[in-house]
Amino acid sequence: MSIEKAFGVVIRNYRRELAISQEELALEAGLDRTYISLLERGKRRPTINTLFAISKVLGINPHTIILNIETLLCSDNI
Repeated sequence: MSIEKAFGVVIRNYRRELAISQEELALEAGLDRTYISLLERGKRRPTINTLFAISKVLGINPHTIILNIETLLCSDNI
């Protein structure tokens, strides 16, 4: 699994836990809904600014997202 796909899986899971739409996440993070969709599908590489904006809306620390990505990537290599 690529880092981009892992990022998408992680933010999709957190977004769904909060029961918010891609549009709501995008609006609150100051991003475009289509960009959120592309991120969730692993089609774009997020910037550090994007990571911080999304994590703020999701109510988690950016390092939590990174740790979850690392966990996915490590479990994928087993």
